[in-house]
Amino acid sequence: MTNKEIYSKTLSFSVFRLLYDILAFAALAALAIGGFFIAEMTINNGLIGLGIGALVGIVAVAIMLRYISYTFKAGQIAMMTEAITTGELPDDVVGAGRKVVRDRFATVGIFFAATGVVKGIFNELGRAISGVGKAVGGDTGETIGSVISSAVSVVVAYLCDCCLGWIFYRRGVNAAKATCEGAVLFFKHGKTLARNLGRVFGMGLVSLVAIGGVFSGIFYLVAAQFPAFFNELASIIATDAESSVALFLSDPTHLAIAAAVLGGVIVWSIIHGAFVRPFVLTGVLRNYLESGMADVPSEAAFNMLDGKSKKFAELHAQVA
Repeated sequence: MTNKEIYSKTLSFSVFRLLYDILAFAALAALAIGGFFIAEMTINNGLIGLGIGALVGIVAVAIMLRYISYTFKAGQIAMMTEAITTGELPDDVVGAGRKVVRDRFATVGIFFAATGVVKGIFNELGRAISGVGKAVGGDTGETIGSVISSAVSVVVAYLCDCCLGWIFYRRGVNAAKATCEGAVLFFKHGKTLARNLGRVFGMGLVSLVAIGGVFSGIFYLVAAQFPAFFNELASIIATDAESSVALFLSDPTHLAIAAAVLGGVIVWSIIHGAFVRPFVLTGVLRNYLESGMADVPSEAAFNMLDGKSKKFAELHAQVA
């Protein structure tokens, strides 16, 4: 199956994820706005209510996406993996994908333990990069290291998904050992996987400008219809404005623009994550799996990462 065929046949997962993301975003917005008006009417300080409502919303959204939406993301990767490795997909793609996730990861905890250790490995690497930059070039070097670490984090997100695909492919091996194998593949086949970086960052930038820009404009037109709300909120911010950011937001026009851009970025992240990213991931995952199938990491290869990552060493010790 071609990448386009795999993407189109697993697109239903993206639709379900988008629905959950929209519900989560709506809940977050409703709680934040509701908190603002309740606090404005009761204690005459809407900003505090806005913050409390947003905080409650963030917690609610995190729970929703962690314990519900993850099954669709993992199921999509499982079906992408099956299509790449076997060339076939079942008729009920969504049902089969969710079943594979339940069979492979008996609990949510096991799923996040597997993905968490991979993220931990690269978080350790990212901190090391920032530290080296600071040691070499002071604050400037630290900034450069931080930029590199940010770029690494984008790549890590894709590689974590690839590792998840590898765990689904290695069904006959326990998840912990398969995770170790997947982490080793990052390093053994780095040159092969690096050729995907242009696609990852290029598609991300194009979608950010196109999708984020359009929705930022739409949101600004909507925000312009509620001048009283932004005038009130800006006046509240102005009373305690000390930082340059607070001073900037104390202007109602600036505040409306900032809110519109924030909304545009949020919508972009949702649409990009649901539809654009899976398309990019299909190609990255194919290269990753084909590299791994041609050279499955051995137990001896695990030793190369034991000294580079404490998290990897701990996981390796569990399966040694």
